[in-house]
Amino acid sequence: MAKTVLNDIQKQAVEAVEKPVLIFAGAGTGKTRVLTQKIAYLIEEGGYSPHEILAVTFTNKAAEEMETRVKSILGKASIPLNIGTFHSVCARLLRQEISSLGYSSNFAIYDTTDQDSLIKSLLNNLNMKIDGFTPASYRSRMSFFKSRMEDPEVALKNCASPFDKSVAELYPAYRDALKTNNAVDFGDLLLFPLQIFHKHPKVLQKYQKQFKYVLVDEYQDTNQPQFQLVKLFSDLHKRITVVGDDDQSIYGWRGADISNILEFEKAFPNCDVFKLEQNYRSTATILAVAGAVVKHNEYRADKELWTDEDEGAMIGVMETYDEMEETDGVLELIQQEIQQNKRTFRDFVILYRTNAQSRALEDGLRRKGIAYNIVGGLKFYERKEVKDLLAYLRILVNPLDSVSLKRIINFPSRGIGAKTVEKCEALAAKKRAPLLDILNQPEAMKLKGKQAAGLVEFYHIIQKYRELKDKLDASELASVLVDELGLVNFYKQQVTEEAMDRLQNVQELLNSIHQFCERNKDATIREFLEDVSLLSDIDSWNDNNNQVTLMTLHSAKGLEFPVVFITGLEDGLFPIARSVEDQDQLEEERRLFYVGLTRAREKAYLHYAPNRRRSTGAVGFGQASRFLQEIPEKYLDRINFHSALTRRLVKDKGGDGYQLKHVRTITSFNEFQRGDKVEHPIFGKGMILAVEGAGDNQKITVVFQGNIEKKLIGKYANLKPIS
Repeated sequence: MAKTVLNDIQKQAVEAVEKPVLIFAGAGTGKTRVLTQKIAYLIEEGGYSPHEILAVTFTNKAAEEMETRVKSILGKASIPLNIGTFHSVCARLLRQEISSLGYSSNFAIYDTTDQDSLIKSLLNNLNMKIDGFTPASYRSRMSFFKSRMEDPEVALKNCASPFDKSVAELYPAYRDALKTNNAVDFGDLLLFPLQIFHKHPKVLQKYQKQFKYVLVDEYQDTNQPQFQLVKLFSDLHKRITVVGDDDQSIYGWRGADISNILEFEKAFPNCDVFKLEQNYRSTATILAVAGAVVKHNEYRADKELWTDEDEGAMIGVMETYDEMEETDGVLELIQQEIQQNKRTFRDFVILYRTNAQSRALEDGLRRKGIAYNIVGGLKFYERKEVKDLLAYLRILVNPLDSVSLKRIINFPSRGIGAKTVEKCEALAAKKRAPLLDILNQPEAMKLKGKQAAGLVEFYHIIQKYRELKDKLDASELASVLVDELGLVNFYKQQVTEEAMDRLQNVQELLNSIHQFCERNKDATIREFLEDVSLLSDIDSWNDNNNQVTLMTLHSAKGLEFPVVFITGLEDGLFPIARSVEDQDQLEEERRLFYVGLTRAREKAYLHYAPNRRRSTGAVGFGQASRFLQEIPEKYLDRINFHSALTRRLVKDKGGDGYQLKHVRTITSFNEFQRGDKVEHPIFGKGMILAVEGAGDNQKITVVFQGNIEKKLIGKYANLKPIS
């Protein structure tokens, strides 16, 4: 076997093959190295054939990396290995065995789009749809039922709301429709093998004899069906190794069951347990802080990460007034890191709890001309719910915009289908009239009932707000439009994570418009739309690969960066409000913080803004996150930072005129801040008027005695504070 350096615990875990093995692998402790080395060890030293080993994980990327590493260790590029995701392994099994359930082997696997289309058809045919709930809402809820292994009958008994009752009633029809189409969904891929094994024990015995050793990656993320599959595959021989970290279990909301890893010893008695605690990624300070917070969880295994690396920098903590100032603070720290530590944009990741938080960050990065990349999500102004509301605003400004009109003519649903729109377009072409004007003439297209009423309703809404757009400022107009469309209730009634994210994004767009109006008095909707358009079209001067990364904390799992920013650390945002009264959810939020912090190799900055605009639209006075309060003060570097909105006259490009521009100016950063009294060796005593920039390029404006104003380079100013 190819020589790879393993520490003592890793080596013991690799060579333990006689009993069930549980490996607690903390963040950055070499989990993948141990797994791949163990597969190679089983083949070269344990006497196992490659086809007798089954290794499962959660993503195709992880499976491909494992397979590549194993082949590299063995020096055999063509060796056949059974390494794959739970879903891919089960799909291969079902191609061989699904006939026993009445399906043919060429079954289709429906993705979420296929599922939503089927559910939409069923809801219409059965006349079951509840207003405000989309097919995606039903699909998400049925997926959750499947992850809990709840049959339709059980789900119906346990339903807690009219929506859950409707989902449970649709469940059997959906299941039957899939079978009629010889199709399965992702939940079925896990459940159907269990059904086959239950009905046909000889089929189970066949796979138990084939897979003589089972390995499971990211075991803390397994749900009940996945646990049952792993248990059944290994029940005959008890040769199983699972690797995971309960402190990184962050997917309970989609069915992952942390008890699978914490109670492994109950399912597999007489097992060997190994704890990988030596971290090869982060500094000692980062690990100490992450550990100090996650230790507040009661339901966890006892372990503590350590490293041979240096203590490293203290954890930066920055309180700012609101999300706009938070963005300024992040950008100043990025500039400082680049200047002082020769970093590039790709060294930074900015993490947040909800997608809506990216809006202020994106706006700031765009204005600075800094290239960025959103991982695991669309850029803010490209999200569907944001584009839907922007389309309403665009049609108010430009009634000839047929693209925007067609986008939102049936949003929220008014019973206006594609055929009705085609009739409207045909009449508009015939009369050579704008499409909007035709909507008030349903009788000319022989339309009646729901379609006619929907067209007229939409027409009057647009006309009403076209008249209001010159009487209200942009913020007021957008807010009352959202109220009239009933978008808050539309999303709230769907009771899904996705719908709540969409609602937050709608509210964040309203916040964006409000802040635009604060910067530009009496701003119109046209001016806001123009501003958004220009921001979206800025050409980044950086190389595409040299970008600041933005992502949610959930998306960051498995990644690492030299410098990590965690933003929005206020109670109610992180931890999220719904978790505060639920101990299990609060512990998962704490694990999410642990995951975010342990993405950092060298440095981490934590940010909170007590006056962040909330999803209600109000500016809430928020408390610093309880997670910040759980960090020992000795590890924290509290950074003083303030910025202010100022006005400057900027010369027009290519012209002789000037225009007033609103810019944010840094008034304090670290040592000095606006209003401080200082003394200079030559100019004497004075008071600081402004502080701009950071690091070597920091500029400090001081007014000295005699009303002498000087702008000094902070690095060379030799200023001394006067108490």
